[in-house]
Amino acid sequence: MPLYEYICRDCNHPFEELVFGNESVRCPECSSARIERQLSVPAAPRTETTPLPSACNSSGPPCGPACRRWNGS
Repeated sequence: MPLYEYICRDCNHPFEELVFGNESVRCPECSSARIERQLSVPAAPRTETTPLPSACNSSGPPCGPACRRWNGS
């Protein structure tokens, strides 16, 4: 069920609508069927602001190259 952006040709009201299959869309302000689908820009994906850990805090053997106790062998 895609979310589309529209603008009404009669009242110039911009709106978004979930569309199921061949469902017809009407303006929520004036109920006109004279609408025009707009080009939508996809949202940028969210990214984590916290960096990945760069060293383990284990007391066991080094866990790999990211471990602060890794000696490269």
